[in-house]
Amino acid sequence: MKKIQVKVCLGTTCFVTGSANLQKLTEIIENKYADKVEIESSPCLGVCSTNWEHSKAPYAKVGTVIVQEANVENVLNEIERQLAKI
Repeated sequence: MKKIQVKVCLGTTCFVTGSANLQKLTEIIENKYADKVEIESSPCLGVCSTNWEHSKAPYAKVGTVIVQEANVENVLNEIERQLAKI
């Protein structure tokens, strides 16, 4: 089975709006989803650059889905939603 890829944006905008708090996801994913999900940080996902004025940072990407205003809870919810489809 192909693993779901999770990327956490650590670009400046995302970092100052809270993506550092998403580091907690690493431990949760390793403990709960290690065989189904991989997580990594990204220097920038490039999402804010397309609509800076209305940015909803921080961002994370779960599979191909961009999670706006990302926090641990809504990223885990998206992981669960995608795992339910497998």
